[in-house]
Amino acid sequence: MKIFNTLDRKKEEFIPIEPGKVRMYVCGPTVYNYIHIGNARPMIFFDTVRRYFEYRGYEVNYVSNYTDVDDKIIKAANEEGVDSSVISERFIAECKKDCEGMNVLPATVHPKATEEIDGMIDMISDLIEKDFAYEVNGTVYYRVRKFRDYGKLSGKNLDDLRAGNRTLLVTGEDEKEDPMDFVLWKPKKEGEPYWESPWGQGRPGWHIECSVMSKKYLGEQIDIHGGGEDLVFPHHENEIAQSEASSGKPFSRYWMHNAFLNIDGTKMSKSLGNFFTVRDISEKYDLQILRFFMLSAHYRSPLNFSAELMQAAKNGLDRIVTAVNRTDELLGKAPAGAADAELTAQADALVAKFEEAMDDDFNTADGIAALFELVRLANSALDENTSADTVKYFSEKLHTICDVFGIITDVKEEVLDADIEALIAERQAARKARDFAKADEIRDKLAAMGIQLKDTREGVKWSRI
Repeated sequence: MKIFNTLDRKKEEFIPIEPGKVRMYVCGPTVYNYIHIGNARPMIFFDTVRRYFEYRGYEVNYVSNYTDVDDKIIKAANEEGVDSSVISERFIAECKKDCEGMNVLPATVHPKATEEIDGMIDMISDLIEKDFAYEVNGTVYYRVRKFRDYGKLSGKNLDDLRAGNRTLLVTGEDEKEDPMDFVLWKPKKEGEPYWESPWGQGRPGWHIECSVMSKKYLGEQIDIHGGGEDLVFPHHENEIAQSEASSGKPFSRYWMHNAFLNIDGTKMSKSLGNFFTVRDISEKYDLQILRFFMLSAHYRSPLNFSAELMQAAKNGLDRIVTAVNRTDELLGKAPAGAADAELTAQADALVAKFEEAMDDDFNTADGIAALFELVRLANSALDENTSADTVKYFSEKLHTICDVFGIITDVKEEVLDADIEALIAERQAARKARDFAKADEIRDKLAAMGIQLKDTREGVKWSRI
């Protein structure tokens, strides 16, 4: 299995720290509002990475945090006149609902920054003791130039940054020894949450939070650290500086970053009116479609969101789910018999193609293409006369690959409202009485309600439009 490592800018063979186990940390959302579809891309992709590792037999310890103390959270709390925890807890709950809709599995651990303050104070104290940090008037800064490898992830040069007038300033540049130094701890302000520390009442900087949560739940060294490409600098660069200065060991073996999501070819922006939350999308599309759409391109390629591409994703997803359901239906009718060696060999070749794609830097686009080939084979080769063992073989392979991609195949039949049930029964009565005009009228009414009917030999079947 090969992974493109942002640290070395090349694909490398995946070799875990501990054989058979994967320690993976992925930066989670800042919970001040509903998550947007840009947040959804890493959530969906790294959930798929985790699923594929498990498919390959690895034990995965997957940690993804909630940043629940932040300027945006505090601003929202002040506007509502509530404690900041009210805002963060509200949107953690909403985030979980959206993740459930996208079939993103809960992480092994979802730490909250506010519950790990003691660990942050300990690491900051350690960095001060090792001369990598210093305190000025209640603010603690990290000495960037003290860490010789600073810039190794992003490829940025400190002198170039300074010459370009780029700073990582949070408060009081005149207090810093160097404009590039960044904040580890900041003193409290009126109306903000705070915690007691050796440097006075205050709260942590953003970067130290992930270093500490990763260390606590995964250890000083981890296998994979992931997130969006916007986090490479300064967030992940600063995580490396903090963690490696404290431990004296390499922090993460592999760094993975997904590319940006654009809307109709344009960067998503509230000012442009093309900013969509996952909740917004859920009002127009099943979130399974959003998930399938996100996996339709390689994670390191920019992804363009549009109504046309979402419709294409819906059509593709429908083809897969329909094929799986058809295969399962055949399984209930298939005559007893041994598996067809030729057909199962063809299926195995396509499963191997899927694995080859996923082993090559988690190429979900090519992996889905292999799944479509398996679907085509199942549709063309399986029928009522195919042996039960053959159908079962295909069913298991289809379900397994769909599960890696997070495609829900065991869709439970929805219970119709009593009114809709009554209308279907009324239509059936009208047909029996040969009152076809009334039957057509009821069909049209049901269609307007989002219910599509199909008359079959087995009776009336319905589906959501």
